[in-house]
Amino acid sequence: MTALIGISGSLRQASFNTALLRAVATLLPADTSLRICTLHGIPLYDADVEAVGLPASVSALKERLVAADGVLLVTPEYNNGIPGVFKNAIDWLSRPAADIPRVFGGKMIALMGASPGPFGTVLSQAAWLPVLRTLGTSPWFGARLMVSHANDVFDAALAVKDPAVQERVRKFVTGFVDAVRRSQR
Repeated sequence: MTALIGISGSLRQASFNTALLRAVATLLPADTSLRICTLHGIPLYDADVEAVGLPASVSALKERLVAADGVLLVTPEYNNGIPGVFKNAIDWLSRPAADIPRVFGGKMIALMGASPGPFGTVLSQAAWLPVLRTLGTSPWFGARLMVSHANDVFDAALAVKDPAVQERVRKFVTGFVDAVRRSQR
């Protein structure tokens, strides 16, 4: 069984990115599981809080990340970059710094995202690359998935209504799972 964790970088209740993760969950290859996580409950990073101990919400997400074979970072794009709340969560997950190799070292990571705009999340995904390099991850570059015009792609229940997008998502996640499995041999 290949275990994936998907983290949505949006806090919105009607998040297109969380909806994209739910779509992934329905299109997984056989013998693959996906744990969908959000950033609710992750506080703003504060070294004084860290000195007392990691918040329980951070520790729980951190251990889920450690247990996963691969990670899907599903990122919105705010002002042509990484959403602050998402970067904040990754900053927490990298604390203490001595834990970075255990949590992120060599971990296969795929980026994807949805946006109402015409360019999907191309700039946000590019902005993640130096962060992922710094953490020592193994970003997967086998495909790109940027869902643009998300208002037209998802229905009122936030299910993907566009068959072409469903197929792109299926191919993307299948390619990522294959890469994760190859890396474990």
